[in-house]
Amino acid sequence: MRFIVGTGSSGQGVFHVEGEWAWNLTAVNGSVGTDLSAMAAGRIALDSLEALKESADAEPLSSITPGLPIERPGKIMCLGLNYVDHIKEGGYEVPSYPALFMRCNTSMIPAGAPMVRPNCSEQLDYEAELMVIIGKGGKHISEQDALDHVFGYTIFNDGSVREYQRKTHQWTPGKNFDGTGPIGPVVVTPDELPEGAEGLKIESRVGTEILQSAKTSDMLWSVARTIATVSEFTTFESGDLLAMGTPPGVGHAKTPQRWLRPGEVVEVEIEGIGICANPVIAEEDLVATEAAE
Repeated sequence: MRFIVGTGSSGQGVFHVEGEWAWNLTAVNGSVGTDLSAMAAGRIALDSLEALKESADAEPLSSITPGLPIERPGKIMCLGLNYVDHIKEGGYEVPSYPALFMRCNTSMIPAGAPMVRPNCSEQLDYEAELMVIIGKGGKHISEQDALDHVFGYTIFNDGSVREYQRKTHQWTPGKNFDGTGPIGPVVVTPDELPEGAEGLKIESRVGTEILQSAKTSDMLWSVARTIATVSEFTTFESGDLLAMGTPPGVGHAKTPQRWLRPGEVVEVEIEGIGICANPVIAEEDLVATEAAE
């Protein structure tokens, strides 16, 4: 199944998506909630949704303003180095253990929202990534059982302010600027994709300029292996997010370096899931716009 969280003519809610049309399930049954938390936790049975859809009115998918798939995830875990060619372009050794970091909620924005280049640096970079939404929680999850803990897959752009990422050995500042982490808009359940979402084309671009292009099968750590590894030290909870790292072609590794510029629209596309597109805006322009509202 395919879902989008957002606001349409029928109000705010969780929409069931088929092709270019969407049905607001929340408008029919409020217990669905206004994000995917209830579904991810299993409080809403997926096999009951067809009946809800029959009672809802269809509206164009293009008319829905996306929201965050999970409004307040408990954890946003991210792999920093998971494609060998990206590891090499960054000047790192191929690690024997995944390079992990965390993002905070204030860094996350929905698809379509402005991606903010901060006043303090022009080095806003893009990173096309597969994002996993955890369904069933757990700790010490085996690799064999790990995919049973996946609720769905979506798209993530791990916007990174490289100047601040590289100020220390810890990447936290550069990975957590406000408004730099677009996610969504469509979430796809595992039954609609290859096992572990492997073998999907993943690409980032600005207009006709292709920035990154690879396959998710190029990942060093698979989704199952990553879930098992991370669950050795932390308990996954329903609604947690897991970003699976980016392929080669990021801006800081290009010659000359290629930073995102205000006025551009950056797109991340993953085969079988969709496109996450966001305009880039300078922080001072965002502040001016908010002040005028």
